[in-house]
Amino acid sequence: MNPGSRTSRTLRRRTALLALPAAALLALIPGTASAYPNPGRVTGDVVTHDPSMIRTSSGQYLLYATGGGIAGKASGDRTAFRNSADAFSSRPGWWRNYSSVPEAWAPDISYQGGKYLMYYSVSTFGSKTSAIGLATSGTGRPGSWTDQGTVYTSNPSRDFNAIDPNLFVNDDGKWWLSFGSWSTGIKMIRIDPSTGKQLASDTTRYSLASRPTGTEAVEAPFIVKRGGYYYLFASYDTCCNGTGSTYKVKVGRASAVTGPYRDKNGVDLMNNGGTPVLESHGNVIGPGGQSILKDTEGDLIVYHYYDGNAGGTPKLGINLLNWSSGWPVAH
Repeated sequence: MNPGSRTSRTLRRRTALLALPAAALLALIPGTASAYPNPGRVTGDVVTHDPSMIRTSSGQYLLYATGGGIAGKASGDRTAFRNSADAFSSRPGWWRNYSSVPEAWAPDISYQGGKYLMYYSVSTFGSKTSAIGLATSGTGRPGSWTDQGTVYTSNPSRDFNAIDPNLFVNDDGKWWLSFGSWSTGIKMIRIDPSTGKQLASDTTRYSLASRPTGTEAVEAPFIVKRGGYYYLFASYDTCCNGTGSTYKVKVGRASAVTGPYRDKNGVDLMNNGGTPVLESHGNVIGPGGQSILKDTEGDLIVYHYYDGNAGGTPKLGINLLNWSSGWPVAH
């Protein structure tokens, strides 16, 4: 290769880069918000908030989300979604103790021991008078869910909020429920597999992530185990404000399910740590309320975002995760 030719090409490339607008330059820098991928293609009824999705043995996707008696959607191909009935055709009476509406938030659906389980929260926005409930079903379909009552509650005198639950079943067969929002952050308790409720022999409430300085805004935990590490995903900053939302998804990992969880730079999630996974970019505003689904071609991060091209309407986002670096990267 002619060295002079290579030098000329390098100079032309530098000149071209300098001519790019700032936004385009940012997109070329790894780790900047502009470098995040757009959501994968989804069509149909895509308005949603705090989605949790599962793939049934027949290959159908069932999605549940915040709203009403737990809003439902279904898809046969993970692209075209259609609204279905709510999980509960009749809302449990105890919900009124925690919400005057009443409606349920942030469901978490999984399949354990031959049945579907759904943990969810009932509260009023900004309140710590909250409860985590449990429902079970043989099919996972709307209208088939049986109310199992409350699992964990909070009130204004507590330093945690009983919302945004996520069930994690460890390799050793132990069940764990992470949850929480703001205040002193993300918490976790042991669950009895036979009841789906708190384990009577271990009532320890573990702390996993917190923001002791500045804003308290961390919520919506989700835990997975990959490559020998436990990964804790959480939503940071504020949601539910359309294009004014500042939600983002961050992650930390630990060698034990109870922590300590640290980010890529070694900062403890109990001390404002967290490695970004998704942040606002382009018309994708405030991505968060995430869950992780292990699907046929890999892990998916399923979340909502506020569409800047549609007046801040909350929409469904789905991206694959790449773990090759030891950390989840959306693509």
